[in-house]
Amino acid sequence: MKAVVIASVVSLVVALLGTPMFIKYLVKQGYGQFIRDDGPTSHHTKRGTPTMGGAVIILATVLAYTLAHLVLWQPPTVSGLLVLFLMVGMGAVGFADDFIKISRQRSLGLKSGQKLMGQAAVGIVFALLALQFPNDALRRPASTHISFVRDTAIDLAFAGPVIGMILFILWANLMIAGTSNGVNLTDGLDGLATGSSVMVFAAYVVISIWQFNQNCQTNPGINCYDVRDPLDLAVVAAAGTGACFGFLWWNASPAKIFMGDTGSLALGGALAGLAILSRTELLIVILGGLFVTITASVIIQVASFKSTGKRVFRMAPLQHHFELLGWQEVTIVIRFWIIAGLFVGAGLALFYGEWVVGAP
Repeated sequence: MKAVVIASVVSLVVALLGTPMFIKYLVKQGYGQFIRDDGPTSHHTKRGTPTMGGAVIILATVLAYTLAHLVLWQPPTVSGLLVLFLMVGMGAVGFADDFIKISRQRSLGLKSGQKLMGQAAVGIVFALLALQFPNDALRRPASTHISFVRDTAIDLAFAGPVIGMILFILWANLMIAGTSNGVNLTDGLDGLATGSSVMVFAAYVVISIWQFNQNCQTNPGINCYDVRDPLDLAVVAAAGTGACFGFLWWNASPAKIFMGDTGSLALGGALAGLAILSRTELLIVILGGLFVTITASVIIQVASFKSTGKRVFRMAPLQHHFELLGWQEVTIVIRFWIIAGLFVGAGLALFYGEWVVGAP
């Protein structure tokens, strides 16, 4: 538990103090955000705002996790390292996208196919490693069972381990791509994606600590959780929470820095990793309900326009629709934060409710 506290405090301090230093560096280098011409006209005033701030979030999270283990002289776990690998790997894909945009001063970075290939490469390595490394109790970081608040009876390895691994790789990559792109689409207004991510990370701190206290390895019972390293997942989630909080201080409207794809893809990857390794894969759909809603608005808009030639929203993603309706940016962000909080609350209620109902 001490590691959870240390990780959250260290990441908060690193992000809070490191972000303004990074802003100065980015301004000196001239690395400012390029604003799309087809976006809301109100966003043109944000042109030149430093971007790629997600690098600070990644650094703060990794440094906090490392220091927490060094201070307590505890070895890291495979589960914790896998989530960090996914976070850093997805952040690297986002960084490449951001760097192309700012270096060439255009709104297009990596092509969609290139970005998906980068995400897939990181996701495949993560999925392959997640099914390895059994501990003394033969528990691996991930499972081929589809999970909601715990593993269900649906096993992707129904036709053998090889088919199971292939299907798990596809399933994991679907989750990783969906979550990372969901956070990326949400990152359109100052503080929106950062504040929403804070809530989901905090939810995983609670979930992972609860799983640790009710773990089958230390506290076996009918309703225990078969998760390999729940406490270390809580450390990663706490580090992510603190890093987002510290960054939000500078990212809140009017933003002094944007996280860019470097941050949004990294945060989405970390959340997907936490969901997969904590065996709450489908629960992330509820916990990250705001990300799902915003992603759905884009899918609906594209599908409607291609099939009927008409748009359902004035602009997608959804937050821009409300901008064009005349809502102030801060109003949209706060109201969307409220919605994000309601989704997180519903997800935690389902998680705890399942344990209460299923308890002997």
